[in-house]
Amino acid sequence: MKFFIINSFRFIVYLAYFAIIAIQTFGFYLERVKVGQIMHDLTGTTLQDSAQTGLAIISGLIWGWLSATIICGILVTLLDIRDDINDRLPNARAK
Repeated sequence: MKFFIINSFRFIVYLAYFAIIAIQTFGFYLERVKVGQIMHDLTGTTLQDSAQTGLAIISGLIWGWLSATIICGILVTLLDIRDDINDRLPNARAK
């Protein structure tokens, strides 16, 4: 049973990883005009619609990857700490 529970948490984290990336990319796609405006403020060049879309998707993928790595890494770390505590708890009660 413990094997099933641990692996189901891992499966959820794997799904969450790609879901976070997809949500971030979709959000940046919806706000592509703002991404183009930020690019204009930084470089002074105006992008066409297709370039704004491409930049928004690439930015969303990069930002989504970074945020998913941090969020899922913290989640896996906390689950691992909880699992280690549960493994050591019977040893502590025996003493």
